[in-house]
Amino acid sequence: MSIRADYVRPIDVKHGRVDLSHGGGGRAMAQLVEQLFQRAFDNEWLAQRNDQALLPQPAGRIVMSTDCHVVSPLFFPGGDIGCLSVHGTLNDVAMSGAVPLYLAAGFILEEGFPLADLQRIVLSMAAAARQAGVPIVTGDTKVVEQGKGDGVFITTTGVGVVPPGLHISGDQARPGDRIIVSGSIGDHGMAVMSLRENLSFGTDLVSDTAALHGLVAVMVAAVPEVRVLRDPTRGGLATTLNEIATQSGVGMLLDEAAIPVLPQVEAACEFLGLDPLYVANEGKLVAIVPAEQAQTLLATMRAHPLGSQASLIGEVIEDTHHFVQMRTRFGGRRIVDWLAGDQLPRIC
Repeated sequence: MSIRADYVRPIDVKHGRVDLSHGGGGRAMAQLVEQLFQRAFDNEWLAQRNDQALLPQPAGRIVMSTDCHVVSPLFFPGGDIGCLSVHGTLNDVAMSGAVPLYLAAGFILEEGFPLADLQRIVLSMAAAARQAGVPIVTGDTKVVEQGKGDGVFITTTGVGVVPPGLHISGDQARPGDRIIVSGSIGDHGMAVMSLRENLSFGTDLVSDTAALHGLVAVMVAAVPEVRVLRDPTRGGLATTLNEIATQSGVGMLLDEAAIPVLPQVEAACEFLGLDPLYVANEGKLVAIVPAEQAQTLLATMRAHPLGSQASLIGEVIEDTHHFVQMRTRFGGRRIVDWLAGDQLPRIC
């Protein structure tokens, strides 16, 4: 959407707020799109100013993923809903081994939401997309009446292409495979929770939100035999491994002492009565790989900034019940079951 230059008036970002006219399809909406979204996300495809982006056809198998983001609070240590909406969708695309190519973004804005906060979110999204090298090429904005939303919700859709020869899927885990996590778990969920509850633990709790496709690229280049990749977001590591076990028809045996948890995250979880295995992450991945390739993959991951704390945490086993079990620090075993209920609402 574009408007005539003689109609353009600068929007008052500093003092202004979203109103219903910003979603009404008229001049106010055009001004918001041009002066905020278009300016921040500017690229050759968005500059076409159509209701769709006309894109070159890539070679290979196309991957697409959509993710809705409703995190509360909108701004948290280490990130915000803007960069999170970019990272989350890029990571979902990358877990197939794909190279992400394009993003689309949809905004549901609540009447009365400060334009200054909206600009902060949009600029964060733009910076995250530029850093990832994946442009936001099309989008949409809707405005709902005050009291019928919660500030801003963002939906992002990502498109990528899988290189020839790769087949990475949640149904590919086999008994004897090894399980690797790229770093400490629970960082994002506890960063959001600590801010939401106004808690202080004597040290910083910072979200791990990050785009993982660069890490994935070096992993599959070094070990194309990787069977499964998954980012453990809602429900954390425990839920992710249960999903994979069910998809693949296998069991899993974890080593509690090998699972990396930052001391401040562990302390916060203990204080709040939470299990870090079930706490959301936004910049970590789980890889399942044949045993003979595990050390090569682990070394490759540790050489990358986003995998420097990677750890081999367990193995895939035969189990007709598809249980995820864990050897505890005390030498016993326990079942790591599916998450029951919702530990941390509105976390991503």
